[in-house]
Amino acid sequence: MEVDTRTDKPFLPYGRQHVTDEDIRAVVEVLKSDYLTQGPAVEAFEEALARTVGADNVVACSNGTAALHLAMLAMGVGEGDVVVTTPITFMASANCARYTAAAVQFVDVDPNTALIDPDRLERALQRDRQKKIKAVIPVHFAGQPADLIRVHEMAREHGAYVVDDACHALGASFTHRDQVYKLGGNRYSDMTAFSFHSVKHVAMGEGGAVATANPDLAERLGRFRNHGIQQAYPVNSHMAYASDGTPNPWYHELQELGFNYRVSDLAAALGRSQLMRLEGSLKRRREIAALYGELIRERFEGGEVSPLAVRPNVSHAYHLYVVQVKFDYFGVDRATVMRRLREANIGSQVHYIPVHLQPYYQKHSGTGPGDCPMAEQYYARALTIPMYPELADTDCERVIDELARALRRVGWK
Repeated sequence: MEVDTRTDKPFLPYGRQHVTDEDIRAVVEVLKSDYLTQGPAVEAFEEALARTVGADNVVACSNGTAALHLAMLAMGVGEGDVVVTTPITFMASANCARYTAAAVQFVDVDPNTALIDPDRLERALQRDRQKKIKAVIPVHFAGQPADLIRVHEMAREHGAYVVDDACHALGASFTHRDQVYKLGGNRYSDMTAFSFHSVKHVAMGEGGAVATANPDLAERLGRFRNHGIQQAYPVNSHMAYASDGTPNPWYHELQELGFNYRVSDLAAALGRSQLMRLEGSLKRRREIAALYGELIRERFEGGEVSPLAVRPNVSHAYHLYVVQVKFDYFGVDRATVMRRLREANIGSQVHYIPVHLQPYYQKHSGTGPGDCPMAEQYYARALTIPMYPELADTDCERVIDELARALRRVGWK
């Protein structure tokens, strides 16, 4: 473990995985089994995840990007279609549409939460008189549920799908009319994408999944995950059936082009084991967030450093803990602050550079500075500090103390 030579205190990354002896045993069992991939551990993981989020169908895949791409393929999104998403997200939320040759339209965020702004989405849908918008991808950024109910209502009225990006938000939920709805297991989305990257709540190294209540979409998701291969409804019936009319057991067909987005049994076994600790992980993350909030209010009474706002009636999953810092107030730039934190053996990150400012989208979508001013305002102040269940309260205190030192300027205490 890295140690700061000034303090002899361990390095605190912005996020990290937690692997237990139980996780290791689960993977070793697969290593000793007959299947390393395309075996029973994948189905067992899908069933466990479906129970966890309350979904009717779950299709596991190789990563969160693949999950989003599979959702686009399952809906038949393609050239001539438009997919709407937010600029404050990992690029995969937009890239998944470009993989199918669809256009991407960015809708600005609420700068207090960094979540898609429903009012701006409503205006974007109203302007789409030719009904080119085929899907809306709200992102539950940092683990906080977006206003999925309103997004769904507007999308339905417009005739568009909703694919909510819950890659940050496994275990998050929201309450509506005294009913609690889990992300991935509610009627306000057609499909929900999850990620199981190493710093996520469930760390499979790489892994993803799509949850849906629609069995037809689930069938298409599974087919596109496996190259597009299918056995049902053959076109070449003379090859598919024996002379007595029984199906030939080896026969399969490629009717649509798919991808190899399968997840291994090794990763699935690890994921299923980690799912068993999800509730404890979420509980600790929420405790850390509450402590951070108290410490920030005590240290920065003027609001010059503040957490992102939390929407009412939501249960936040806290994949990330992002603060908004008025760097100009302190007379120091963000890079200097991050360097000072690193010198104190504390990791930090920026989530994210607005996607509409990426050169690819400037070229292909014609976007640029000023198009999403709230996202750009958020980005200018964003700083992600450590958030993972193994942080002790004293670690959190150290993070905020070192952040205050990193921001210190002449005349400021």
